Amino acid sequence: MNTPDEQKRDERDHKILGRKLDLYYIDETVGKGLPLFTPKGATIRRELERFIVDEEIRRGYLHVYTPDIAKLELYIKSGHYPHYKDSMYAPIEIDDEKFMLRPMTCPHHFQLYLSRPRSYRELPMRIAEIARLYRYEQSGELMGLQRVRTFCLADAHIICASEEEAIAEIGKALDLIEYVTKTFGLVYGEHYHYRLSLGDRANTEKYYKNDAAWEKSEMLLRELLTKRGSAFGEARNEAAFYGPKIDIQMKNVNGKEDTAFTVQYDFCMPDRFDLSYIGSDGSKKRAFVVHRSSIGAIERIMAFLIEHYAGAFPLWLSPVQIAILPVSDKHKAYAEEVRKKLHESGIRTELYGENETLGKRIRVAKEQKIPYLAIVGDKEVESSTITLESRDKKEALQLPAEELVKKLKKEIAERTL
Repeated sequence: MNTPDEQKRDERDHKILGRKLDLYYIDETVGKGLPLFTPKGATIRRELERFIVDEEIRRGYLHVYTPDIAKLELYIKSGHYPHYKDSMYAPIEIDDEKFMLRPMTCPHHFQLYLSRPRSYRELPMRIAEIARLYRYEQSGELMGLQRVRTFCLADAHIICASEEEAIAEIGKALDLIEYVTKTFGLVYGEHYHYRLSLGDRANTEKYYKNDAAWEKSEMLLRELLTKRGSAFGEARNEAAFYGPKIDIQMKNVNGKEDTAFTVQYDFCMPDRFDLSYIGSDGSKKRAFVVHRSSIGAIERIMAFLIEHYAGAFPLWLSPVQIAILPVSDKHKAYAEEVRKKLHESGIRTELYGENETLGKRIRVAKEQKIPYLAIVGDKEVESSTITLESRDKKEALQLPAEELVKKLKKEIAERTL
């Protein structure tokens, strides 16, 4: 028998809720660490992706699409293959050439940047993508949606004209991350914290050798976090091989800490890829690079949010936003009219009209953590209204379908919690 603490943990565990709420499924025939998303889970993913893409475009990001596969020589050029070889899938041989499933997007974005000469007027250039990535995680490390072998990363690479511009862009990336966490109702210090991840000068196998660049870039990130008034910890030997980073750390229900989002300063790739631009004086100048993930891996943030909300998503993220419950068979026609009106207004609706008692149907809808229930009986049919019950509040409202549409659309647009 579970202890009270274990029971409380199980009520939030995304692996348990993922099955109970029918969000995703991991099939042994498909493969470990390769989640299959149901229509409900896919709805949450789609909302998260639309939210972040729209917000990034609003902030000046240029969204692109690049291939899930590339020639091995691209990752040798970037340095990822020697550094991350053990966590990459084996090369695929095609027409006497070797290709890799990509573990990251930066080399693709750099090659896109290099597709033509660039001017200082184009910088900073914020290249972004919701990118499908593939990494070979050890079987023992796989866990639900938190650690998988394929995932979609809300990734971006910002090409800057100067060191000062790069630091300013890191600050703007943190502003975006804090906007995202606030939208989700996450509180700094309670639900997440910053970690400054540093390199090890002596470890030249793991880290790019440039002591002066490491010293300066770590100092710049430390100064930025201090200036922002953000409390942060520091961790040795946690940086990327090409530079230090600011990690946004969150804990799962089991107390294990993982990196949810990250912002990285890169002093290595501009040299490896000869990333440059034409300055105002007409000369060629070396660019500076920032890597960042605004919402992290969609799978991982879904896992955190399932646990944070205990499956009771806010209205804008809920797979089903309102359940329509006719009291009896004679009310089904009107209930279907209401459902159709809501559906045509872009509100995700289900009709709970099975041949069960109303009480049982209400129970099932509440177990599925649907934010709103609309009850339809004689009174509602006669007055062309519905009786609205909230998942969170006990009092009920009676209102016309048009008013219901307005109310729900306003809450969805405002992403209320």
